[in-house]
Amino acid sequence: MTDKPLEPDDLALRLTEVFALVGPLYRRVQRKVEQAAPIEGLSVGVRAVLDLLREHGPMTVPQMGREQALSRQFVQRMVNDAAAQQLVEIIPNPAHRRSSLIRLTDGGRAAITAVTSREHALLRQVGGDLTDADVRACVRVLTEMLELFDHVDVN
Repeated sequence: MTDKPLEPDDLALRLTEVFALVGPLYRRVQRKVEQAAPIEGLSVGVRAVLDLLREHGPMTVPQMGREQALSRQFVQRMVNDAAAQQLVEIIPNPAHRRSSLIRLTDGGRAAITAVTSREHALLRQVGGDLTDADVRACVRVLTEMLELFDHVDVN
């Protein structure tokens, strides 16, 4: 193992390995969240909306779509589902009349806190004696890969 940057062709081959892991990991996590959904009654999409609002505070649907690289229409459906469950509320947006803000309700905050607490407990079980440097490197690689596709239109 070396610390020098990889040549572009070698880098592309190694990043293909990352893609090969990220897809199945994402799908398995998605299934796990939905299997546990009866506890909080959350789909993966609603969970993503609640998590964004927990992290960033009130947001518009277009802002959430951009943040998660999801179509505005999909995010709107998830917001509607969350509103029907009284997990979010729609409030006026002083910065933009036609694009309301979406805000967590107390019930929404309790639901996302329960989900993230359960996920935290599960993630504590990851083995491999991973170090902070390992995780920082993983986050750096995934961030670089994500930035490569920032221009992709999700709508």
